[in-house]
Amino acid sequence: MTAVIAKSFERIHRSNLVGMGIIPLCFKPGEDADSLGLTGYERFTIDLPSNVNEIRPGQDVTVVTDTGKTFVSILRFDTEVTFYLSSLLVLVVVMSFLCLALTL
Repeated sequence: MTAVIAKSFERIHRSNLVGMGIIPLCFKPGEDADSLGLTGYERFTIDLPSNVNEIRPGQDVTVVTDTGKTFVSILRFDTEVTFYLSSLLVLVVVMSFLCLALTL
């Protein structure tokens, strides 16, 4: 899974990310990479609901870095949860075909 965490997104940029199968997350108000001590080299674990039907636009999700820092971000799907899942499915299918083509 790929995600981007930013202070904010313009609607078109957020929609483009979702269309590419990337999860848009925003820092909570008053927080940013500097205030959380993030360098940009961390790997993140994002605690999303395991049941897709439980994902809600604007919900808080917990993010844990590989250095052990934990913070809460806002899931910025807004109204695009279903579109994200459709886009992700399309990407998986395309990647499967590309992998198959490369092995032939």
